[in-house]
Amino acid sequence: MATSPPSSPERSEHEPETDVPRPAWWIYRGSGQPRPYFDLADVLPPAPPWRRFDGGPVLPPPPDDEVEMTRVLGPVTHVEPVHRPAAEVEAVNAALRLRRPLLVTGPPGIGKSSLAYRVARELKLGRVLRWPINSRTDLRSGLYEYDPIARINDISMAAAGARQAGREDEGAAGRSAGRSVGDYLRLAALGTALLPYARPRVLLIDEFDKGDLDLANDLLDVLEAGGYQIPELSRLRSTDPEITVPVDDPDRSARIRHGVVRCSSFPFIVITSNGERPFPPAFRRRCLELHLAEPTAEQLADIVVAHFTERTRGQDRELIDSFLQRYQSLGGLSVDQLLNSVYLASTGVPVDTGSSDDNSLNRVLKLVWQRLTEAGRE
Repeated sequence: MATSPPSSPERSEHEPETDVPRPAWWIYRGSGQPRPYFDLADVLPPAPPWRRFDGGPVLPPPPDDEVEMTRVLGPVTHVEPVHRPAAEVEAVNAALRLRRPLLVTGPPGIGKSSLAYRVARELKLGRVLRWPINSRTDLRSGLYEYDPIARINDISMAAAGARQAGREDEGAAGRSAGRSVGDYLRLAALGTALLPYARPRVLLIDEFDKGDLDLANDLLDVLEAGGYQIPELSRLRSTDPEITVPVDDPDRSARIRHGVVRCSSFPFIVITSNGERPFPPAFRRRCLELHLAEPTAEQLADIVVAHFTERTRGQDRELIDSFLQRYQSLGGLSVDQLLNSVYLASTGVPVDTGSSDDNSLNRVLKLVWQRLTEAGRE
């Protein structure tokens, strides 16, 4: 039986009008601005049966970090940009519903990382957890950090103090140090994201293609299980079944039972890649893939007015058009380079992109808009 296309959801009187059609299944709309009177738990359908996890007890909501959000996205304006690509918004919504990571590819500086912040701000999911990847990164560094040397030193010092005091019981001396094994362990970004929160944590795994070839397969096991084990805590489960450890959020901690961490709501994970190498088919099969294409002039204007709220959309049109022309001719430019040039213009550097005068902004733009990749270097 034929069905009619889904209608757009009713709009709150507090939300700005746009001319962009919104399918009813879209939860994330791509505005980068927080939705008023919104709670993701009210609209997100249950996870598929094969993506449901039983972690608990549920932890309090994570902290916000509006300072970092403003640095990445600009301040909250409640003026909604309307030019996010539909493919991008659809991919985010599919990843949210399926509880699958989103593998975002594209040239450096095109805005892959900022996608995680737009989702976190619009859906009110709190502080973004970030795990930057390099050639030395292994899975454990994303899950937790443990300092056994510091623990051994503290126990040795406590035992030496007990002997000097004439006590025979070195175990009691170790306990008298007053420190748990949890004081020497800290959950990292991935490890924190997999704690049992009521709503998905947003995790950014940045520049994943810079990691070791085995990292994708190692990560896959953790993401499929929705959790992980901390052997240093599991070994103590008979004597210390629950141990409190610091997490990646400032001044926050979590109680780990029997050394096992399992999520309750699978995190929303953005994995960015510059396309420097391929990933194993098994890893790609369990991610949703999104390729960010070259931005349009309207999308760049959205980014500019988000960061420079005192400037109008048309004020930097000539600069944006010139940037796009250079982007298309050279490639390898970054949106940050456009923001740098707009900042120069906003602080009094004269803008005349068509001038041949060496004292004009042209000379500065050539300095600011340098290609970021080696090929085609000027």
